[in-house]
Amino acid sequence: MEKIVLITGAAGGIGRACVDLFYTRGWRVIATDRQEASGFSKKIIFQHMDVSDPESIKILFDELASWTDRLDAIVNNAAIQICKPIIQMEVEEWDDTMASNLRSIFLTSRYGYPYLKAVKGAIVNVSSVHAIATSRDISAYAASKGGVVALTRALALEFAQDGIRVNVILPGAVDTHMLRSGLNRSHVSGASVDERLLNLAQRTVMGRIGEPEEIAKSIFFLADSDQSSFMTGQMLIIDGGAIARLSTE
Repeated sequence: MEKIVLITGAAGGIGRACVDLFYTRGWRVIATDRQEASGFSKKIIFQHMDVSDPESIKILFDELASWTDRLDAIVNNAAIQICKPIIQMEVEEWDDTMASNLRSIFLTSRYGYPYLKAVKGAIVNVSSVHAIATSRDISAYAASKGGVVALTRALALEFAQDGIRVNVILPGAVDTHMLRSGLNRSHVSGASVDERLLNLAQRTVMGRIGEPEEIAKSIFFLADSDQSSFMTGQMLIIDGGAIARLSTE
């Protein structure tokens, strides 16, 4: 039987890599993003929407109910990142970050629950290493991603009785538009984006930054019950060894 996955934040970096990987592995893919997306196979169902909006989520699942009663996995990847000192951050920016990065997971989990329960499916949440070790001028993002880890554990406990697994990945520096946009903070040096990327890469144990496809493979592993059937409530850190090194070394 064809497996079905819902992937949020599908237009960029990690999300698009996930869409491509799940599709090539034979899954039916439902993809969402509040940005327009192009280049997907016509067989992929793309919904242009904001998954942090309760009414939009309700509409999405009402539409899903017309053609399926199950989801084998939900990949909660949608997120935004606002880089500025907390004393300069507007309340609206803080709230938008929490809604996009955290409330969206609450909504997809709440409405997706009966679809996951039908086949003992899985939820994979995308957090960040900023949940456990962060840097300057990224407080809202770090706080929201810490919340994603805590919510993952809570959902794992609540949904275990129905056979639904819930896990979370914590990517480190991955070559995405979000990473490149965030390089204007003072945490890395370099006159150009490429120089800053090189500087950042040299700080990891492996001496490079990650690629979206590498993260997508780990997400697929956690989503696929054939591969990770005895994992729930767990963090999977994928950062090239960055947080393994003492900052004083």
